[in-house]
Amino acid sequence: MKINGKVAIITGAARGIGRAIATRYVNEGAKVVIADANEEGAKKAAAELGPNALGFKLVLPDQESIDATIAATVQHFGSLDILVNNAGIFDLAPIVEISRESYRSVYAVNVEGLLFMMQSGAKQMIKQGRGGKIINFASQAGRRGEALVAIYCSTKAAVISLTQSAGLDLIKHHINVNAIAPGVVDNEHWNHVDEMFAKYEHLPLGEKKRVVGLSVPFGRMAKPEEIGGLATFLASEDADYIVAQTYNIDGGNWMS
Repeated sequence: MKINGKVAIITGAARGIGRAIATRYVNEGAKVVIADANEEGAKKAAAELGPNALGFKLVLPDQESIDATIAATVQHFGSLDILVNNAGIFDLAPIVEISRESYRSVYAVNVEGLLFMMQSGAKQMIKQGRGGKIINFASQAGRRGEALVAIYCSTKAAVISLTQSAGLDLIKHHINVNAIAPGVVDNEHWNHVDEMFAKYEHLPLGEKKRVVGLSVPFGRMAKPEEIGGLATFLASEDADYIVAQTYNIDGGNWMS
């Protein structure tokens, strides 16, 4: 149990990858705050995981909400050792149809929210004086551009860059900042993505998801649970000498 007794905040953890990581962390002996804009979903997930989980409403990028989440974590569990910045939103459109509203909303959560959540988490870890682990969620979309996904891709490229800069800055405080770049994951998020591609590419529902899954060298999409192993490793002392890296979990989609 590599993270036994540690306290973690996982953003966007009411469902999908975040929920799977929360489950893995609790099973590894950690105490977990499930922080999500969906307060009902966060509290339900926490109740299902038991007394070592707390559901809390987090609205990114609102600083008051970020501060309240950090404070509630410390008050309830006594410290903050691990921060997993998993929360993110998705939108797509051709370049000539991108709206300023879409641009602002996706950047607000995926970049601004992640940055200032990371900043506040790091401040708490520095105050505690014993280091910590921060894990940001990028994406294979941050490794390349995609014709319909300019905004989302660019936010995830920004996450990779922020991870590098924050990792180099915070390691002097013994805070390791690294990132995970998942490929295509079979969850609620990709059902939404499939619907959007169906609209712009004139496909039947489910077709984009089916084709994308088959195109993965491994032969299928990832399961949310398959992200938890690396998220646990990066949160543990086994990763103490790993700084500012972004690791792919994508079934061979991208090699770097």
